[in-house]
Amino acid sequence: MYQPHVFTLTADGYRGPAPSWPAGAPSVWLVDTEQVAGTVRSLAPRILDVSELARVEKLAFRADRDCYTAAHVALRLLLGVRQGVAPDAVRLTRERCPSCDGPHGRPATGGGVHFSLSHTRGVALLAFADVPVGVDVERVPEPRVVTEIAGQLHPAEAAELAALPQEERPAAFARVWTRKEAYLKGEGTGLAGGLNREHVGTGPRPLGPPGWTVTDVAVPAGYAAAVAVETAGRALAEGHDRRK
Repeated sequence: MYQPHVFTLTADGYRGPAPSWPAGAPSVWLVDTEQVAGTVRSLAPRILDVSELARVEKLAFRADRDCYTAAHVALRLLLGVRQGVAPDAVRLTRERCPSCDGPHGRPATGGGVHFSLSHTRGVALLAFADVPVGVDVERVPEPRVVTEIAGQLHPAEAAELAALPQEERPAAFARVWTRKEAYLKGEGTGLAGGLNREHVGTGPRPLGPPGWTVTDVAVPAGYAAAVAVETAGRALAEGHDRRK
């Protein structure tokens, strides 16, 4: 289980360390989006770009606006510290999609930093690395959601879920969903890559697709999360990550 860094804000911004990582390993940061909501609302107009601010305005619910704002303000603050630039000067782009070559692949920025961002009401996760990385956090779903979507998973994963007692299925489904989405985001295809392509498992220990290491991330009760990092067959350096 990977123990993330906790992102904290002062009244006028971030004053903590820059993300750092050994080769081939991720640096993962947890944001309590409700706790920092008031501060990021005041910071956002000075930090987010026009497209990000427009996206905030399109969200119907305040909780969703606060969550998106907190995640993107934290991303720009951490990247800015890492790159030695003001957060509003961080240049965010998209790589080409490996499936269709469209302009909607992995998010990217200058300076040799790979990153990934995920948020759901109350929590955001950010991951940084020197190699492609993906991260995902989700709320544990209701049982009906598991029933509706389980058939779209890899056949082995669907069978694993079906073999569990019904009360254990939501947590197991959340594990496999976040592992799979973290991997697909790291790969650059997202859910368009297909939920049934790779077997990452529903059990306590994830399985990594070839060339990737997938690790569960410790998050508050009621959520599940995972990070995936491209390792090209290398295991994460022992003693240099924050897994517990």
